[in-house]
Formats: sequence, C-alpha cells, structure tokens
Amino acid sequence: MRRRFLALLLIAFAPWLAQAADAPLAIRTADGHVRDFTVEVASSEEQRETGLMDRPSMPLDHGMLFDFGADRAVAMWMKDTLIPLDMLFIDRTGRVAGIAARTVPMSEAIIASPGPVRAVLEINGGTAERLHIAVGDRVEHPFFTP
Repeated sequence: MRRRFLALLLIAFAPWLAQAADAPLAIRTADGHVRDFTVEVASSEEQRETGLMDRPSMPLDHGMLFDFGADRAVAMWMKDTLIPLDMLFIDRTGRVAGIAARTVPMSEAIIASPGPVRAVLEINGGTAERLHIAVGDRVEHPFFTP
C-alpha cells in the first residue's frame, strides 16, 4: 500500500520533477538591495510550454526562469496557471526590460514582452512591487552578460 502511494505521488509530481534543478538568481535593485531567488530553469520547448501550470502555490523566494537562448519577442499566457504571477522580461544583458504585474490566473490573454528579450522570470504575483523590483534593475544569473 505504501509503495503504491509513493508511486502515485511520483507520477503526480513527474512534470514538476522533470524541470531543471533549482538554481540561484539575484536581482540588484536601483536602491542597492539584492533580492535572492531560487529558480527552476525552463530551457527546453517542453519545459517552457509547461511552465508553472497546475501548481497550487510557490514559495515566496522561488520562481521560474524561461530561457529563450537569444533575444526575441516573447508572448506568454496564464492558461492552466493557478497562481497570480509577476513576469519580468529580461534582455541579454540581464536588465529588466518590462514587468507584467499580478497576471490573472487561468487567463488566455496574451502577455507580450516590451521588445526582444532573452528570458522571462516568473515570481509570485505582487513580489516585484513588495521588493521594489522595477524596469532597469539587473538580474544576476549565468545566462546574462552585463
């Protein structure tokens, strides 16, 4: 019985476990604060398509970093995403180029980047405002070259 339960848990969480291992990421704000996050990296097409779908919650200091490999126009949506998110659009230098704050769960509305970006960081809705993260702030992660 216990093995069956553990097997069912593994199956239920398999899509989440398939994501890349957690990695550190920091955001240096204009007021000099450094905001640390632990992020999952979504770099394959499958990982980017799944994203944070079907998750009922996420720890406050966590997020998901969508890597597109090169600067390009990006369009996101919240279909099958259960929690509100802030989407930070980040250019190849690590500069926050735009923020879509408190996106609406389950919405199919398109959320477009303000121009070409290398990545999108999704964090819990309201976090950018709470931590004073703004356009122009710097994201520190190996993907970005300042």
